[in-house]
Amino acid sequence: MRARYAHAMERLYLACVGISGLALIVITLVIPYGVFMRYAMNSAASWPEPLAVLLMVLFSFVGGAAVYRANLHMAVVALLEAVNERTRKALLALVDLCMLATALFMLGYGGHLVVVTWHQVIAEFPGLSVGITYLPIPVGGLITVLFIVERVWCGEPPRTSIMYSDQPQDLE
Repeated sequence: MRARYAHAMERLYLACVGISGLALIVITLVIPYGVFMRYAMNSAASWPEPLAVLLMVLFSFVGGAAVYRANLHMAVVALLEAVNERTRKALLALVDLCMLATALFMLGYGGHLVVVTWHQVIAEFPGLSVGITYLPIPVGGLITVLFIVERVWCGEPPRTSIMYSDQPQDLE
């Protein structure tokens, strides 16, 4: 059961990285388009900047969950290295509890934000609900909860995980 869960989390991690990467690619394409239209064509397009903001929200919350799983988030490593093994484990458990509280907050209040703004629309995208734009907040919270469960129940992802495939190699 644990192996199946860990495998599902590996696929979810890949989906998070793929979605975040695609969002960055689209941002990279639409911002220059907006600049070109405004300054070269003297006819500003109204949608590139709001679209980039929406994609950055998606990138931040979904990509943030992937960063947590890969253990690449900001941390004070010096403190962990200065204490004994027992204290280190307690501090890491405290980090997981804080992350769980944050992820549950994102899930609960982000979900509430989606519900209360669902019937509002964005001026630049009249067919798009404001609630959809806030959807990455609870989704990112849920994904982070799933990754926390994986870390607590299954342990760290194995060294064979795809997330370790881009590690620097020795030159010797």
